[in-house]
Amino acid sequence: MPLRWYTVVVETTDPARLARWWGEALDWQLVHEADDEVVIIPRWADEIGPKLTFHQTPPGLVFVRVEHEKTGKNRLHIDLAPHTSDDRDAELARLEALGATRIDVGQGDKPWTVLADPDGNEFCVLASREW
Repeated sequence: MPLRWYTVVVETTDPARLARWWGEALDWQLVHEADDEVVIIPRWADEIGPKLTFHQTPPGLVFVRVEHEKTGKNRLHIDLAPHTSDDRDAELARLEALGATRIDVGQGDKPWTVLADPDGNEFCVLASREW
């Protein structure tokens, strides 16, 4: 049986702050908080989680404390996609109002927008998709 994708771990000097930012950005809920680790999961995961098998359970995001600031470009990033019924520009504006910044990582003229969270972690907002 294949492994389950359990979580993505994000290193940060302030796990609570960054977890709350991503929770607001994704509308996910905080399910664990300690000084050195904070976990968020999709809101719907709690509701349907008991009906899912181990391998169907969605991954969460775990924010862990480190002493060093982020340096350099991410080697791995998250792509976010609004549904075709959503206003992509409004979503970009919402993320920027939360504290995301538009950045240039050499992407050129592409149908996605590269942003950085308050710690400088890059992520993309893609064109609207149904899947």
